[in-house]
Amino acid sequence: MKAMILAAGRGERMRPLTDRTPKPLLEAGGKPLIVWHLERLAAAGFREIVINHAHLGEQIEAALGNGAKWGLTLRYSPEPPGALETAGGIAQALPLLGDAPFLVVNGDVYCDVDFARFSRSTVPDAEKCPAGGARLLFVANPAHHAGGDFALAGDRVVPAGSGQTLTYAGIGVFSPAMFAAVPPGQALKLRPLLDAAIAAGTLQGERHAGRWVDVGTPQRLAELDAELRNA
Repeated sequence: MKAMILAAGRGERMRPLTDRTPKPLLEAGGKPLIVWHLERLAAAGFREIVINHAHLGEQIEAALGNGAKWGLTLRYSPEPPGALETAGGIAQALPLLGDAPFLVVNGDVYCDVDFARFSRSTVPDAEKCPAGGARLLFVANPAHHAGGDFALAGDRVVPAGSGQTLTYAGIGVFSPAMFAAVPPGQALKLRPLLDAAIAAGTLQGERHAGRWVDVGTPQRLAELDAELRNA
């Protein structure tokens, strides 16, 4: 299975840190956020990784190179200034991702999920990642997102209000068919596609009880840095 790391965001909430450094290259625990993902993906057996970028993207390519340092093959999907949002960015990268389901990881989260187990729980069982659908990882709602995003009924994702809400962790396995109708180069958020998959009954999910941080502010980055350095 291939994986894609989303690294095109401007990181407005992280300014001024992101004025000169792309958010995925900000460090926590002595290494860039994106490197934590690369190390875990390599340990889980992934070999081909696609990384999209826009803001200061040349720094990402210069820092990570071809991925050989981690036993990976890295390919890049550049986006125009302002980027293409999540769904638009994934659709743009489809030629690099191929025809099989692929793992997507937000570059600005820290998570100790076992990528090997999560991907095995999703594929090759087509029921777990149906055509035009996905299987998402969820976590308990953090204080800064207390309302959550969706709810789970077994492993089926349902709208918020249908049960205890959870927060999408920014990690999931997606069918390429989910993005087939998105025109290349068009900016599009992920939420409309998720809502459509819920309506079609093709969105699955599971809850992660381990460590997860949305590294969205300088304070949360500093807290994660201190935690990892003291681990």
